[in-house]
Amino acid sequence: MPSRLTTPQLIYLVYGAETYHQEALFSIASALAMLRETPGEALDIQVFTDNLAPYEGLPVRLRLLDNETRQAWIQPHGYHFRAKHVVMQKVLEEAELALLIDTDTFFHSSPLELFRRVQPGTLLCNAFGLAYGANKDSLLHLTLADILRQRGLADDDMPLLNSGVIGLHYTDASIMDRSIALMDEFYPVAKGAYTLEEFCLSVAAYRTVQVRECPDLIHHYWSRKQLFRAKTKAWLDKHRASPVCQHALDETRQVTAILPRPPTFQRLAYKLVTLALPGHKRQFMREILYGCYRHTNPFDQACAPVWWEKALENVEHRRNQPLQDHELKRWLNHPLIRLVLGKRREAIYTHLMQAKGH
Repeated sequence: MPSRLTTPQLIYLVYGAETYHQEALFSIASALAMLRETPGEALDIQVFTDNLAPYEGLPVRLRLLDNETRQAWIQPHGYHFRAKHVVMQKVLEEAELALLIDTDTFFHSSPLELFRRVQPGTLLCNAFGLAYGANKDSLLHLTLADILRQRGLADDDMPLLNSGVIGLHYTDASIMDRSIALMDEFYPVAKGAYTLEEFCLSVAAYRTVQVRECPDLIHHYWSRKQLFRAKTKAWLDKHRASPVCQHALDETRQVTAILPRPPTFQRLAYKLVTLALPGHKRQFMREILYGCYRHTNPFDQACAPVWWEKALENVEHRRNQPLQDHELKRWLNHPLIRLVLGKRREAIYTHLMQAKGH
């Protein structure tokens, strides 16, 4: 048997829509940028993917993931998150340390700082969530709590883990085996619950290994995803030709974890201005104005259209029905809105029509 790799392995699993590849490219660039904080220490990056092209020329090991293999990894139920744990199994057969990270992430510190938290007998996850028993109406509690309790696998005190990061030493690879077995068994019982993968990881680790988290070392933007995707896409559009040159790596730091909102005094001004509007239009207009604020950070500025789209999405959610085209036009034609938006009004209307598919 070949000798086990001693260099820490940072793993990405990327397939499907272009968006996921864009996320992965930025996450890899941020990892390489922050790796400069730990000079002289080695790290390997592996990308399991159905599309090699976006990663050509990057200092990564590419591992082609064809559809037949991926389908085998997600059986017997076609649960696509099962593939995450299979990838970890594969890498831990080859390497001492492996850390799988979701694509919708970027680094605040050197990736090696994450590996320093991965010791034998330890699982590194992204973050702890609530205790299992905190929401007894959840699908996973309603369907599995009694089974888990009867078998002594978990109780209401079990912390739920976020699996945006999964880091393990090879001596603890059995955690992946247990988690996969639990997924396969519980998928039909849990009615295909979306978060079953990280739930089964929580069960497999509970009272078995020490669990550590790392939200201080990475940002996982599973919330407000569209805003952060706009930031990372703006970075990629600027640096696509040379994503790992020094300038591109330096500018990854300008893609921050801060939501690109106007400053407090500006938000207060927007609130005062919109008080003159009918109640059902106020929040809509405030969010439209969020997208009109001019940020000095170009990657924050790229989020402007997302605020406009979110304003429309939120008002339709509050109304529980779509805002028809003629209604949107009438809203934007309100005298106060015309005055406040000025020439931007037409651009906003055109963008929202395009976003609605017109």
